[in-house]
Amino acid sequence: MPELKPWQQTRQHVGKLLRQLPEPSAPKILAGLKNPAKLKTWQLTAGAATVGIAIAAGAAAAAGPWDSSGQRTAERVLAASREAGGGTDHGRGTSGGQPAAAPSAPSVLKGLGVPAGAPHGGSAPALDTKALAGVLDPLLKDRALGPERSAVVIDAGSGRRVYGKGGGDALTPASTTKIATAVAALSSAGADHRITTKTVIEPDSDEVVLVGGGDPTLTARKDGPYAKSAASLRDLAKDTARALKDRGADKVSLSYDTSLYSGEQQHPIGPNENLTLVSALMVDEGRLDDSSGGPAPRSGDPAADAAEKFAGFLKDEGIDVEAKGKKGKGDAKDPVPSKASDRAESLAKVESPPLSALVERMLTHSDNDIAEALARQTALAAKEPASFDGAERAIAAQLKKARLPLAGTKFADGSGLDRADRSSAELLAALLARAADPDHPELRSAVTGLPVAGFTGTLVDRYPKESPGTGVVRAKTGTLTGVNTLAGTVVDTDGRLLVFAFMTTGTTDPKAAQTALDKMASAVAKCGCR
Repeated sequence: MPELKPWQQTRQHVGKLLRQLPEPSAPKILAGLKNPAKLKTWQLTAGAATVGIAIAAGAAAAAGPWDSSGQRTAERVLAASREAGGGTDHGRGTSGGQPAAAPSAPSVLKGLGVPAGAPHGGSAPALDTKALAGVLDPLLKDRALGPERSAVVIDAGSGRRVYGKGGGDALTPASTTKIATAVAALSSAGADHRITTKTVIEPDSDEVVLVGGGDPTLTARKDGPYAKSAASLRDLAKDTARALKDRGADKVSLSYDTSLYSGEQQHPIGPNENLTLVSALMVDEGRLDDSSGGPAPRSGDPAADAAEKFAGFLKDEGIDVEAKGKKGKGDAKDPVPSKASDRAESLAKVESPPLSALVERMLTHSDNDIAEALARQTALAAKEPASFDGAERAIAAQLKKARLPLAGTKFADGSGLDRADRSSAELLAALLARAADPDHPELRSAVTGLPVAGFTGTLVDRYPKESPGTGVVRAKTGTLTGVNTLAGTVVDTDGRLLVFAFMTTGTTDPKAAQTALDKMASAVAKCGCR
């Protein structure tokens, strides 16, 4: 069975204008940690109790308050300045709906523009690969890691591999597959791409068609963590009703169009509370409760459910709605599927947040529905069918174009729930190194979206406060029965940004395996290795 991860209700908290943020007050870093003195000054600034990343070889000097999740405001400013659109707050909001109190921080990022081959601007001594191996080799031998294991560590500043054991072996990646999905989607569709849901009306008729564009974050809710930032089905209904009234129409028939996607809707694992049917039209990821993440009961027909809700919202706006083919019955409960013609005229549309924000949400919370949607956006950008097979071809082609190591890989899905997926630690580390490279700002959200150890997403409960990796490691988790993976970034005690990927299969105690992987990442953080 797929992993059941710890999830939290979150509140989106986004500033109106990044550069109008107030100057930070005196530092109050690590307020929640027991022993802040154990971390060096650079860790409180560059690695930082709640983030642990210096973009690529560092980042331009910037200051800003920590936000509620521990995601650096400075990352957001930097990403925006690099036209990367990253750094969204995936915060741990309070029950009252306001962001939790957070400390502020001094300057947290160093200058970009470090010459190639001169990692960290020459401020850190060369890393001793033998010393790093002396730290990691014993940990990699932990029996909890199962019979198949591999590990790769890359110095992000130089691009040099500084540790590798079985790095080219293709193993089951589980949810770390989402890193490949993220990089492929950002590379092909673009970080600024938004997914459109629209309504059209057929000429010389009263037939309105709700056309799905593949946005799983489309919401029908008034309130909730993403109600203000996601595209709203309610807003679409209001705008559609206004357009209809401008045309003198107050009574229409309604159908819905999911033809953008093709192939099987059901994921190969079968019905599962970790994701809904893969459809071009759904609201709130087909969830049948008020959750915004994690396992939940799912709709058996998410497109039809979305159309029914839309019909109700139109009715609230004064539009009399009947299902297509049921004129005169006034039945707004069961619109039917159809396909909008090329001659259909536009009424209204809503757009998702940019792909960069969707990538961050997907990675932070290991969101399977977003992952499958992004795989199909990759397929569409490559002019492949928006299906499991089409997405697999498109992702592989995009990564091949980037000259990434693909030996033995298979992308059976975009989420990593399929055990047929294969990846190597070498590929996962290379993906993250590329995303951290200042020459690829369009990929930045594949790094800023990684969960922060002990603070956000799927790592919120994984690292104890006294761990040297807490707040310094940020990584994507991957867990299936017998499979445990961890891939991400860490800043070591000399200020180097290191990228790592640890994979293992055949584990029998998932908690022990996770602990062993976390110890490896923490060891990299703690090791100056010179």
